[in-house]
Amino acid sequence: MSLIAPSQFAGETSSAVTLTNQDLLITVEDEAPPPAPPTPKRDAKKKKDGSGKSSRSRSTKRKRRTIADESAASVIDWWSKYYASVEKEAKKDESMFPQGFENAQQYHTMLGEGIESLVSTHSDGDKKKKPKGKETVMINVGLPTRLATLKLYNKELEAEFGPFDDWVSTYELFRGKANEDDGANEERFIGKFKGRFCLYKLSEDEEGDWDESADTGQFRVSRGIPRNGPSQVLIRVYIVSASNLHPSDPDGKADPYIVLRLGKNEIKDRDKYIPKQLNPVFGRSYEMQATFPQDSLLSVVIYDYDMVGGDDLIGETRIDLENRFYSRHRATCGIPTEYSLDGYNAWRDCLKPSELLSKMCKDNGLDEPCFSPGRITLADKVFTGKTLFMDEDQPVESYEHLSLKILHRWAEIPAVGCKLVPEHIETRTLFHKARPGMDQGQVQMWVDMFPMDLPHPRPPVDISPRTPKGYELRIIVWNTEDVILEDSNFLTGQQSSDIYVKGWLKGFEDDRQETDVHYNSLTGEGNFNWRFVFPFSYLPAEKVVVVRKRDSIFSLDKTEQKLPAILLLQVWDFETLSSDDFLGTVELDLHGFPHGAKSAKSCKADMLTDGTERISIFQQKRARGWWPFSKSGELTGKVEAEFHLVTAEEAEKNAVGRARKEPEPLPKPNRPDTSFSWFVNPFKCFFHLVWRSYKKYIILALILLITILFLALLFYTLPGAISQRIVNG
Repeated sequence: MSLIAPSQFAGETSSAVTLTNQDLLITVEDEAPPPAPPTPKRDAKKKKDGSGKSSRSRSTKRKRRTIADESAASVIDWWSKYYASVEKEAKKDESMFPQGFENAQQYHTMLGEGIESLVSTHSDGDKKKKPKGKETVMINVGLPTRLATLKLYNKELEAEFGPFDDWVSTYELFRGKANEDDGANEERFIGKFKGRFCLYKLSEDEEGDWDESADTGQFRVSRGIPRNGPSQVLIRVYIVSASNLHPSDPDGKADPYIVLRLGKNEIKDRDKYIPKQLNPVFGRSYEMQATFPQDSLLSVVIYDYDMVGGDDLIGETRIDLENRFYSRHRATCGIPTEYSLDGYNAWRDCLKPSELLSKMCKDNGLDEPCFSPGRITLADKVFTGKTLFMDEDQPVESYEHLSLKILHRWAEIPAVGCKLVPEHIETRTLFHKARPGMDQGQVQMWVDMFPMDLPHPRPPVDISPRTPKGYELRIIVWNTEDVILEDSNFLTGQQSSDIYVKGWLKGFEDDRQETDVHYNSLTGEGNFNWRFVFPFSYLPAEKVVVVRKRDSIFSLDKTEQKLPAILLLQVWDFETLSSDDFLGTVELDLHGFPHGAKSAKSCKADMLTDGTERISIFQQKRARGWWPFSKSGELTGKVEAEFHLVTAEEAEKNAVGRARKEPEPLPKPNRPDTSFSWFVNPFKCFFHLVWRSYKKYIILALILLITILFLALLFYTLPGAISQRIVNG
């Protein structure tokens, strides 16, 4: 039998205290509660004047519409909550989190705009005079302007709340005598004993007979002891990610996967290994049943996957679930910051906040909380806040939001109060027996536990990694203008360039596409009518492109990278007998690039940096105009292009061909006659480059040559003819 003595609790807090923060305001009894911030009133009917109509331009309507389209495509899920939490904690301390958190894509909380919350605006509170002896606590339950967040710990939960031994102490049991050798001690270890021994002085009335004395004092021996019998518990383990794992492969990487062990249960997630990663994002949840106290030690193990031979152990961490389960800090299921019925922040506990508050009071020997409109009375304290909410234009009374705020302030309840574990992610260090004391990496995770005798909880939280959405970017390169001329004709000295355009998405260098060549451009003009087609995978919520490719030809698995959506277009000068000459480039961020100029003359080099209004192809879907090529900061040409973004489903239904091919072929460009290759068409080259420029001189030279040949033949044959004539004559 375990004998347990409760800890000494602090006495009543002083009533002359005023504590304010974002969520709660505590005032003394005799002070009137401060009025809630006034809510701006909106007129039921707005005036319709001419100025109001003119202020709403077409561009404004289009901008609002496109932003709405993007927010609809950006799904708000648990990862939205996670990234918002990372961003919030990063503002507090940039060096707080390990590599796994630092590499997380920052999620902008603007995606939370437009989310309707069940929590209403600030309450005016109860202005009636409060009974003496009761402390008045007014809790402002307001409309959140940002996404709900959770607490991120860069350490184990035990390092924040202690080893959860407030109800019991744990003693290791060994066989035989103690030995200085640690290895021998491990062999002698046979189990653990959990209990607590406590002594306290009996009153004078109880000194006579211990067996007959009644324990009616403040300290009860049985307080905090769980019921005598096994407890059936549903365990849910969430593994978010790992960071700084010890490399296990010769290439300095690892193929990690997760193994969970709890008693005789083992979950081996070998098929879900992540190739070539030391900072993997798992996004996995596991569910199992346990019986306390038999199944109390949870082992989270990370192995390295190997095709040949046995898998290598990277590291493991162990959690005593029984200590967490019975702790008065309530480490079974973290308390969220907001109460929601569904969505990304849906309540996941077995009990609602009001039910949980009642259970906490019962377990700690307090009177049941008294619920009344606009207030909750608990332990001689009156908590006031709004409890009447509008649901589909119908008033609904709910004490869940106010109860949740009281749970967050449970540490201020006299005598029994303590800090409750919030909704969180803890970072646990991994260790290896062969390398004692050496950090083998960290794992970000949390554990939920639900007693089987309570109502069954909601389904597990979906933390699976986001699935990228398929897109296809179609780019038509129509023309170029004012491209610099790099070549010089050796006969005429005339400047020209053999122009072609090259394009690709960042991270997809293997899918570079090129137009055909516009030969002998004498003015920098190029005509192409050429279509590029770039399929890619994209995460709308994180605004990144997902690239999967093999590190080498010998790699069996593809690694995944998240890169910004950047398009590169370059103009080149084609060379037959040497490497091509680079003329200029333009780099466009598909999330924010300037509007294209309407004409080549209005296209300037500074339009990419002049701070003009920018567009997102993911919002606008289509764009056309002129953009400048530059090299070393100088304007080297201009390109007329048209962008069209479609989803993979739309691309499959309405396919288009690359270059000028079917389907939806583009017409051939109307190029001048001088556009040809001298290597392929030498006679055409002679006609256009030599004959046209030196036609007169060539004709005179031919006439002169014929005359010279005639005279030469004449003088050559004339003596023989004369001699023959004389002989015959």
